[in-house]
Amino acid sequence: MSTTLTGKKIAFLVANSGVEQVELTTPWQAVEDAGGVPVLVAPEKDTVQAFTNDVEKADTFEADHAVSEVSAADFDGLVLPGGTTNPDALRLDDGAVDLVKQFVAAGKPVAAICHGPWMLVEAGVLQGKTLTSWPSLRTDIRNAGGTWRDVEASTCPAEGFTLVTSRNPDDLPAFSSAAVAAFAGA
Repeated sequence: MSTTLTGKKIAFLVANSGVEQVELTTPWQAVEDAGGVPVLVAPEKDTVQAFTNDVEKADTFEADHAVSEVSAADFDGLVLPGGTTNPDALRLDDGAVDLVKQFVAAGKPVAAICHGPWMLVEAGVLQGKTLTSWPSLRTDIRNAGGTWRDVEASTCPAEGFTLVTSRNPDDLPAFSSAAVAAFAGA
């Protein structure tokens, strides 16, 4: 990848209680490879537990900032990794949901993979958007006013903010590429 993100900071919003490791580390590396600065944000500035396949403990990471310490104004884009634990915990955190709303209100690109779009459902920002996700979120997305598609990666640049989504870890190459392109265009 080129250095299309030089000088851009990209927030990765995760729950301290768990995130699917590959859905954090692969787009993180893509942002770094493109010259950007990935920043780990969690409800608490503390350890983040990563998992493989939602249940097998993997590595731990230290959050760079607590949600309460940042705003969308501090970043050029947002990544919402999946795993079922991550967005399920985050959507119960008012500060995390508010941070997602801030990115959307500011018109900044958001990239969400697998179960990550649950945060967008909770934030109420999917009306008129076309996206993909893990298939079990299909009804939630439709009920939130979005259109669900079964594709490797979806980029929806409609009104408001650019939204990049993918279905699962198999889609990470396409997701990472589309996310970097959206962040570069921001």
